[in-house]
Amino acid sequence: MKHMNSEVKEERTSNKKRIDLFLVPIVLIAAFLNLFKIWTDEYANAYYTAAVKSMLQSFHNFFYASFDPGGYVTIDKPPVVFWIQTISAKIFGFHGWSVILPQALAGIGSVLLLYVLIKRTFGVWAGRFAALAMALTPIVPAVSRTNNIDSMLVFTLLLATWMLFRAVRTVKFGWVLAAFAMIGVAFNMKMLQAYMVLPAFYVFYVVATKITWKKKIAFLTTATALMLAVSVSWAVVVDSTSADKRPYMGSSQTNSVLELAFGYNGINRLTGNTSVTGSSHKQPAQTEQQTASSETKQNSNSSADSSQSSNQRKSSFSQKMQAPGGGNQNGMFNTGNPGPFRLFQKGLSDQISWLLPFVIFSIVGLFAGVKFKGPYTAKQKESLFWLAWLLPVAVFFSIAGFFHQYYLIMLAPPIAAFAGAGAVALWSMYKQHNDWKSWLLPGGILTTAALQVYIMSPYVSSIGVAPIAGVGALGVILALVLAIRKQSKNSLTNYLGAAAMVVLLAMPAYWAMTPIIYGGNSMLPSAGPDSSSGMGGPPSTATNSKQSGFNGMQPPGSSSGNSSSNNQMQPPSGSSNSGQMQMPGGSSNNSQMPNSFSSKSSSSKRKSGGMNAEVNQKLLNYLTKNNTGEKYLFATTDSTSAAPYIIKTGKPVMAMGGFSGSDPILTVSKLKAMIKKGEVKYFYLSGMGKGGQSDVITWIKENSKEIPSSKWQSTSSSAQQGPSGNGTLYEITLK
Repeated sequence: MKHMNSEVKEERTSNKKRIDLFLVPIVLIAAFLNLFKIWTDEYANAYYTAAVKSMLQSFHNFFYASFDPGGYVTIDKPPVVFWIQTISAKIFGFHGWSVILPQALAGIGSVLLLYVLIKRTFGVWAGRFAALAMALTPIVPAVSRTNNIDSMLVFTLLLATWMLFRAVRTVKFGWVLAAFAMIGVAFNMKMLQAYMVLPAFYVFYVVATKITWKKKIAFLTTATALMLAVSVSWAVVVDSTSADKRPYMGSSQTNSVLELAFGYNGINRLTGNTSVTGSSHKQPAQTEQQTASSETKQNSNSSADSSQSSNQRKSSFSQKMQAPGGGNQNGMFNTGNPGPFRLFQKGLSDQISWLLPFVIFSIVGLFAGVKFKGPYTAKQKESLFWLAWLLPVAVFFSIAGFFHQYYLIMLAPPIAAFAGAGAVALWSMYKQHNDWKSWLLPGGILTTAALQVYIMSPYVSSIGVAPIAGVGALGVILALVLAIRKQSKNSLTNYLGAAAMVVLLAMPAYWAMTPIIYGGNSMLPSAGPDSSSGMGGPPSTATNSKQSGFNGMQPPGSSSGNSSSNNQMQPPSGSSNSGQMQMPGGSSNNSQMPNSFSSKSSSSKRKSGGMNAEVNQKLLNYLTKNNTGEKYLFATTDSTSAAPYIIKTGKPVMAMGGFSGSDPILTVSKLKAMIKKGEVKYFYLSGMGKGGQSDVITWIKENSKEIPSSKWQSTSSSAQQGPSGNGTLYEITLK
């Protein structure tokens, strides 16, 4: 202990004199992976970008995180991250990169925070390894390069961890309050997901703090109360505000933030009951069958060309649901099938699990010889913290009914922490011991290399055999040589150990670069040669990102001359969204899986949010010209159709059913009142997003005048694909 304390003091004194030169390239790597070419993603995730556009227009929209400038409905998440994005857009101007920038900086900040957290107790080399592992964890830069919430969430939780560690070192109650209050702030980023770290916070504080049990209980109780107060502060304000004075809470069924937090964005994630209509989420095969049935019905009277287009759409959807290597066996959104080995399945393992075997060996080494009753060293206490973060989160993702691949960023900090701390610990055991602990390093290297070969094997057609064979061969050779040369103290052994770490980080580094190399997906971010699709499976062959649009569907009013290009999925008319695909933000959506976005079109900005691709200029011109003072430019079923027009014009567009089209926001009587007040008169309806608003849509069709498509519909063969497919424009004027 004395030696460890003196070492820490020396490092702290040294840090005051100079910057850690080894940390500089690690930070530069993180900056490159998180920032390079974010300016090519012009509108990012259009659902959230539209909200930022709306939030820039008034404090009312800003406070409630309104999706549309008219304050009709909110987005499906709390506002804190979007407040930060809006401030960034206010400072730097409204661009895709300006709403992505806060998350990219948060990704870099997480690398630095992990370095600080690990270095103090485990040593400077452990901090360096941990920071590098965090930077190269593929899902970390993949998420940080988008305007999704998770990168900022992880940074906030790491900041809370730093406060907690400081509270333990200084034994100051103020830092305990600050740490738990920060978790409350994180709750206002992504609700119950922030609470996944609470077991680690409670266990660590109880074990590591040298105060009486009475004080521990009192401090933790008070800190928890503060956390809960901060967590629900915004929700209480919103829910206590009269419904007619604020937007509807998007993706909730009772117009309540608390219901959204603890139901749809909470427990339902575990159970898989994520349908906003309340019915259970269907399996991909059911959805595909439903889609195929719908398309057959919709195209029964179509020409042979249309029939061929439908078949191609179904084939495209089926392909997107397949995991690498084929087969529709990888769960919804390529998140595998629940079970104890889910994190080693295709679709998840290549996002987060590259170093998991090494982490397991590290945990064994770090806890070797620990007695249940203690006493515990500082290293053991902090190892317990990271273990209490890792295990509950890993269990959740192993059994959860619904999540997206990019949620796995929650596992990145503890995995990176154990990789860094474990590398140093296992190396020390390898050099100093002659018992079973000396075999942990070679064993960790061998099993980790084997897993990486398994992870890469489905991508042999994309990356070739060489890297797979190289990692496997080098892993085996280095592990065997280290085993043979055990306890050798010459410099060659040191180089072999360093080479092994390089080999184990080589392919995660490549995977982390794939959003830059192949293009990313701002709606469903993931890493890998198929990163542009956001769905797993074979890489896209698209060469122009403009072809992809928003979810790969056509914009209101666009009619492509080549019907086979409409690789879209059509849900059954009037069906609920319980079997529909879940899109980012977590809401159930009846839109298809996103098409790919290739970075090969480097000469133009990548429209992965699909703004320009979805806006039909002829439709926009018609609506603008014929607007006679109505508040809303037009109304449509869901946010997918509305988002590009909000981004393009900054004018209110009503998503009648919220994000997915199934929020019970509007009734026929409410709509009549709005029309009579002159708030809206144009309605764009397609086969998408009916859900729970079928009565409203039926009434619109029965009481409206259909606008001839020649007045507003584009017939250009170069029309880009966008959100809602071909539909019908209606006009209603009530006296």
